[in-house]
Amino acid sequence: MNASADPTPAHADLPPHTPVLIGVGEVSETLDSPDYRARSEAQLAADALLAAVADTGVAPETVLAAVDAAAMTRSFEAMGFGSPLGTPTSYPWAVLRRVGASPSYVVHDALGGQTPQSLVNELCQEVADGRHALAVVFGADVTSTTRHFTRGAGAALERPDFAEDVTGPEVDRGRGTHLVNTRHQVLHGMTNAPVQYALLEHARRHRLGLDRRTYAKQMAALLAPLSEVAAEREHAAAPTVRTAAEVEAVTADNRVVADPYRRLMVARDQVNQGAACVIASLATARALGVPEERWVFLHGHASLSEQTMLARPDLSRSPATVAAVEHALDVAGASIEDLGPMDLYSCFPIAITTVTDAFDLDTDDPRRLTLTGGLPFFGGAGSNYSLHAVAEVVRRVRHEPGAIGLVGANGGQLSKYAVGVYSARPRPWVPDDSAALQAGLDAVPGVPWTEVADGPAVVESFSVEPQRDGSRTAALVCRDLAGRRFLATAADDDALLDLLADEDVEPIGRRVHVRHVDHLNRAALTRATLDRLHPVHPPRLDGEHTRVRVAVDGPVVELALLRPLLDRRAHTECDEVVSAWLADPALRVLLLHADGPDFCQGLDPAEIGWGGTLVTPPHGVAGLTGRAVDRPVVAAVSGSVRDAGVELLMASHVVVADETATFEMTATRSGLVAEHGGLRRLREVVGHRLADDLVLTGRRLDAHEALAAGLVSRVVPAGDQLATARQVAEQVCLGGGTAVRATLRMAGPASYPASCPGRTPREVDEVAFSEDLMG
Repeated sequence: MNASADPTPAHADLPPHTPVLIGVGEVSETLDSPDYRARSEAQLAADALLAAVADTGVAPETVLAAVDAAAMTRSFEAMGFGSPLGTPTSYPWAVLRRVGASPSYVVHDALGGQTPQSLVNELCQEVADGRHALAVVFGADVTSTTRHFTRGAGAALERPDFAEDVTGPEVDRGRGTHLVNTRHQVLHGMTNAPVQYALLEHARRHRLGLDRRTYAKQMAALLAPLSEVAAEREHAAAPTVRTAAEVEAVTADNRVVADPYRRLMVARDQVNQGAACVIASLATARALGVPEERWVFLHGHASLSEQTMLARPDLSRSPATVAAVEHALDVAGASIEDLGPMDLYSCFPIAITTVTDAFDLDTDDPRRLTLTGGLPFFGGAGSNYSLHAVAEVVRRVRHEPGAIGLVGANGGQLSKYAVGVYSARPRPWVPDDSAALQAGLDAVPGVPWTEVADGPAVVESFSVEPQRDGSRTAALVCRDLAGRRFLATAADDDALLDLLADEDVEPIGRRVHVRHVDHLNRAALTRATLDRLHPVHPPRLDGEHTRVRVAVDGPVVELALLRPLLDRRAHTECDEVVSAWLADPALRVLLLHADGPDFCQGLDPAEIGWGGTLVTPPHGVAGLTGRAVDRPVVAAVSGSVRDAGVELLMASHVVVADETATFEMTATRSGLVAEHGGLRRLREVVGHRLADDLVLTGRRLDAHEALAAGLVSRVVPAGDQLATARQVAEQVCLGGGTAVRATLRMAGPASYPASCPGRTPREVDEVAFSEDLMG
């Protein structure tokens, strides 16, 4: 009997737009299986989607013809770095073309382990709102195959070609990398998920007052039962039962990945897996003839985000995670005790214990904490793991009609959490209040933090990461004497590394000494060691410079840029010169110019990318734009003045341009942003209408247009800019030094940096890792 022929009274009473899951599917392949075909990500996802469509019990062509919305999770391969095996121009459409579906609405979601469940929540709401009738969610990863043909046994074999040119209307939500890795983390070598989570894990251990050996046993006892579930799952990547002793013991096959984690305690990211689900309105399910025994309802749902890691009041907790579970249960009208099957995201132990701690769940709860076997044993790369949990919970509640199941999906560093509560028992759709809850979470004051630290500090959390060459590096979260949190690294102080690695010692709460050197906060156990490893040299005007030339004429310091593009070395040398200028009270004026036809064309594109993106000294572009300078800066410009060059002008007090000078803000064309005060200062100088025109279009101003707009102080004949600027500097020096400085301080915000060192805006991190970044 099917629903369209004879609906039950309970189903008949539901609104026709009530969303219902009608099909789920999973696929996988292992390198050693006899039917291994080295399927691409698109093919594996397509096969999973076809399996989900077949699971509806209706002819596949009938279901696929009705698909009007589709969403794909983002895999490692789709992170924007490309694959050595090639990639499709559109991941979702590569899948949809294979199965013969042509939905009008297609989403490629951002990175995040929460996305399978959050997409189910989102599309169910849109079905309930009548915007879609039948939607599909799918995803896959082939990281195991990619590694096999590039670094594994298959490296000598002919590689498959996964590239294909396929396009269609698509909402691409971007990589979302900035939600997982900030530039601050990248610079400090903390892009590794085990290191990131280890910092949170040690914070929890310390809060509980546990020594490291005891805590390792507890983590092993938590995870070992998950392996028993994985051993029963067809698509598990590592279906081997592990004892707690095996998970805990450090061996050659279970090495320490990042203290306190052994290999068997972290997510297994080398997998070939795909999963999918099909969501329909009740009316569509009936019209298609989907049997009622296939129907599963989303009783409760929530999707919430946590504060950025360094801003969290407590590194060991995630209020957003707990609130998401609580709210989803509230929406479902259920409690934690009512649950049967459940899957708590398990990339690392703390992702599980964040929930078990809050709801007083025993780690050996007979209901089990996983439906798949968890990420360390079932496996899960990219973002798609929880779609396998959704598939399993749907199957389970179908066979236990009164059962209520839960899927908790985590993304980032306990950064996002999405929850679904499932049951085959019919229930009307109930919207959640995630937006209101999120506003409350966002209103909680965060911990102040900084990117630049110098001086004594206290260790708040840490992790030591053994390297394969036998060396060690350490990641630390510390607090300075002002209570600001920051990241630091330690790689060359053996005493500190020994302390951090000693299981009989508690490093948290210990004092260390930190110095900001070459864009990093470097930690040592003692000030003496720090001085030896990273000595402080007073800033000098006569240093060994390769990017600038410095000349002193009485009270005037001339700083000439030798290259039109600013790289890290140029920033550092300029920063030292500006610091030396400000340190000498006899030096009154800084005269900035170029040793070539073009003043400054911006940042060096060769240094734009992971770890080097937009990195400047703590004091901003050329060591100038991030300072509150109360001494006159005179700039002499000619030729091209672009992006960072314009920002330098806006940090200057008098700008002399010759008639060849042109001015442009072209950052957005290459996927960048003027982050060093340029956006705000430009509005203050030329007005917001012209400023927005310049920034958004890259419009070029000539010297006279720049003068009319107030961007420069005066225009002189070609080649006369430096001589005129020197005359200006001489005239400035005729005024009293104290009066000049007081005048600049009293002049207001335009004379001070619009953004000073400290927090990096999330928008800047988003730009730093976006797929439209060029260079």
